[in-house]
Amino acid sequence: MARPIAEVIGSVIGTQAGVEIRAYDGSRYGPPGAEIRITVASPRALSHLAVTSAELGLARAFVSGDLLVDGDLYVMLRWFGGGAFAPRGLAERLRVLRDLGPGILRPAPVPPQEVGLGLIRRGMRHARGRDATVIRHHYDVSNRFYSLVLGPSMAYTCAVFPTPDTALDDAQAEKFDLVCRKLDLKPGQRLLDVGCGWGGMVLHAAKYYGVTVLGVTLSRQQAEWAAKTIAEEGLGEQAEVRHLDYRDVEETGFDAISSIGLTEHIGVKNYPAYFRHLHGRLRPGGRLLNHSITRPTTDEPTIWPNGFINRYVFPDGELTGVGRIISDLQDNGFEPRHAENLREHYALTLAGWCRNLTDHWDEAVAEVGVGTARVWALYMAASRLGFERNRIQLHQVLAVRADEGVAEMPLRPRW
Repeated sequence: MARPIAEVIGSVIGTQAGVEIRAYDGSRYGPPGAEIRITVASPRALSHLAVTSAELGLARAFVSGDLLVDGDLYVMLRWFGGGAFAPRGLAERLRVLRDLGPGILRPAPVPPQEVGLGLIRRGMRHARGRDATVIRHHYDVSNRFYSLVLGPSMAYTCAVFPTPDTALDDAQAEKFDLVCRKLDLKPGQRLLDVGCGWGGMVLHAAKYYGVTVLGVTLSRQQAEWAAKTIAEEGLGEQAEVRHLDYRDVEETGFDAISSIGLTEHIGVKNYPAYFRHLHGRLRPGGRLLNHSITRPTTDEPTIWPNGFINRYVFPDGELTGVGRIISDLQDNGFEPRHAENLREHYALTLAGWCRNLTDHWDEAVAEVGVGTARVWALYMAASRLGFERNRIQLHQVLAVRADEGVAEMPLRPRW
């Protein structure tokens, strides 16, 4: 007789106080009423976990609703992680196969939220058309959905927390203000914000620093939201957001450029061309602030094609260590002047987004569907854990176009 499914799963993940496992065959494992309850809701969950990598299998089972988690998803991942659900070693794999039967090796349908190769991967990676499709996939989900997750700031990048209990919107305002201070913005100057999102940096710089700002984004929904907000704020004479590829910005002579969360999308091999283009938009002495997610080292893979993030969240996203970014800045006309790691701040940011999604779960599901809402819940909880455990980082790098050595920098930072 086959062993109870919950017992088999429990034997793989091990005993963990505060976790109960239930399965569709009626079996249970662990203390009833535990803080976390994991439900194996159908045989498809076992197939997802058995036939693919641990991370992707867990994602498919969770997104499809075949594996349910009652309780804090972040806590579950912190205890176990995706790999805990995969048998370790040949002997354990054979035992699980014997206990559950060969039927678990039958592939289950992939959730519709997983990006199909034919949908996104047309043309070369980071070609203009493919980049536009990728950006639409991620950012044109729903402005309403993003407002539920991000809050009033509509800022979808790492915030800066003066204290751990700073409110999320205040921390986002502090992030934009820190960028303005590092760029030393002054009234009457011109700022270019590439990858401007919903216009948070554009609005902050125009409203509080009196600069004229041009923001560009490949997301039409973002551009429309930003344009509406600019008009409502009465900043139409100072601020503009265009639905445009940053490579198509022709204006030059900007005093400063902010790039907040764009570098992750352009591809590591394209860094030299990216920085050369931005260098050409700046006046001599102008500053660039590059804010991007990074890896802890420069010798890790820049992309995992079969990973959860690439298939469900950021297709074609690439990350590398901050050393690569600084090197490519140096080799393409810039003088790097300051680098800062805000890794812990991103963990706090994601904790805030996770709370927002939990607090507005029913509204989010009504807006985008339960599968997409589950994608975001898993993605943000896992990313929070990644920043906490130093698997990923967030760096701000300040650089200047120092023609003939004229950097226009103070002897010591004033920000």
